[in-house]
Amino acid sequence: MQFFNLHTHKFTNQPDVVELVNQYPQEFDAAVPFYTIGIHPWYIDENQLEKDLEVIESKLQEKNCLALGECGLDKRIETPLDLQQTVFEKQLILAEKHQKPVVIHCVAAFQEVIEIKKRLKITVPMLIHGFSKNEQVAKQLIEAGFYISFGKYLLLNPELESVFKNIPNDRFFLETDTIEEGIREVYTLAAKYKELELNELQKIINRNFKKVFLSFRPSGEIT
Repeated sequence: MQFFNLHTHKFTNQPDVVELVNQYPQEFDAAVPFYTIGIHPWYIDENQLEKDLEVIESKLQEKNCLALGECGLDKRIETPLDLQQTVFEKQLILAEKHQKPVVIHCVAAFQEVIEIKKRLKITVPMLIHGFSKNEQVAKQLIEAGFYISFGKYLLLNPELESVFKNIPNDRFFLETDTIEEGIREVYTLAAKYKELELNELQKIINRNFKKVFLSFRPSGEIT
């Protein structure tokens, strides 16, 4: 594997890229090789909730489902935070039960996410995707045991360079999410910021990938 895209909404089927494609319970595409599945806080439907959770639990037991997500908390939407927390916690319990990592959408709710992780005693890896905040928030997340993924905002905001440079090499991933730029462009900029050759960066992310996503796979590999 030359490139790993932690979070994308578009499957591009490139031979040298492993893409972790975000899927939703009611819009599932079985043709996607590797995916995450979860209830995004933007799309919570209380009338559909139990059915969605059943679909998620079923998919979590399939080998090509590498993680649960994206799920999480968003304080900038109208959905009540207590409902978001309930749905988030239900999904975390499923991830823990089936020993799958969790890809998290978090907007203005980092302290709440950290608190939930501690209170529920979640042991599976938890990954904050699309990080765009400052070094203080990043430090708090790292100390609480989270992984952090960078993509769109790394390309758009030069001020993130210092934040990214200070993330430990064993705790980060890269992604494209919804941007048009490819994962190679994100890797190229990340290698520049970390002052690494591209192949050195690839080795770091491959190690992180194996640690987080392959520990539960009997074969220990992605083919």
